[in-house]
Order: sequence, then structure tokens, then C-alpha cells
Amino acid sequence: MSELSHESLLNEFPEALWDEAAGAVILPAVNARTIAEWLLASGWDYCSNVTGVDYLEAEVKEKITNDAGETETVTRTEPGRIDVVYHLYSMANKTGPLIIKQRTGREGATVKSLTPVWRSCDLQEREVYDLFGVDFKGHPDQRRILMWDEFEGHPMRRDYTEPFDYEWEPTPHAEILEKHQRGKVIV
Repeated sequence: MSELSHESLLNEFPEALWDEAAGAVILPAVNARTIAEWLLASGWDYCSNVTGVDYLEAEVKEKITNDAGETETVTRTEPGRIDVVYHLYSMANKTGPLIIKQRTGREGATVKSLTPVWRSCDLQEREVYDLFGVDFKGHPDQRRILMWDEFEGHPMRRDYTEPFDYEWEPTPHAEILEKHQRGKVIV
């Protein structure tokens, strides 16, 4: 069995990137499943958590050294993205977590499902699909898990706005009933 660390992963797959700030390996989209299968064979036999993180477009300031050797601050725009984050453990070696990410754009967010590799990803990828709108290619049963089928949007996205009228909600809650009583719901 190979060494259970992110270094061995980066040595085997140099196209993967190390995110020092997050302590995570970013898997390239083209071979995320291949890398996941290699990780499983290397002893990472349990995925405990899958979640999504939504980043809106942001202006980032960074200091660079120009050709004259002077330090200057440059502002660049970082596009919005969604990261799907997996926490892996080796139960046999009592090691972990190894954090891996699949990164996708916010529009048409699509990544490869890792459920065929780690069965524990099944319901958690469905949750990320439901709440963040990430399409998991190759998922065996991708459908909503928390929100009802008619629900529009993905409520964990940072730009999500709550609709004023939830009258079509299957089970209205106290706050919605109070809006009805105050006459604030459009009929």
C-alpha cells in the first residue's frame, strides 16, 4: 500500500493542484474518477463527508514584484465557482482526513460523481445537487433529497433570493401562515 498523503497523490497525478490555504487537493475534471479509484486502491476507503461551497465573483488584491523590482498591488477579478469538497479517511490505517475538491463554474455546474467509488457519497452528492445545483455526471440516482420536486432554485447558493410567496409549499410553516394572516401573500 502506498503512502497515505496528498504528496503521493500529487506525485502520481501532477495535473492535480494543491490548495495550501484549504489544505486540499483540487482534482482536474477530466480524470477525477480515475484519481478517486486510485485513492481507493491506495487505502482511502471511506468518504465521510461531501459538501458544496459557493464562491461569487470577487475582486482579489495581490502584491507582485514588477520588472523594476518594485512591489505593487494588482487587482484581478476571480470568477465565481462552486467547489465540491470530499473528506476521505483510511479506516484500515486510521488516517485522515485527506480533503479533495472538484471545482466547477457556477453556470452549468457539473462534476463527476464519486458515488461509484465510495457508496457513502450517494446521499451527500444528492444534497449538493439539491441545494447548490451541481450536476453529478454518472450518479446512479440524482434527484432532489431535501426540497420538494416543484421547488425552484438552489437555496444554498449565495445569490439565491427567497421567494415572497410560498403558498405552493406542501407544508406551510408558521411564518408563512403569519404572512397570509397579514395579507402579504399574493393570491
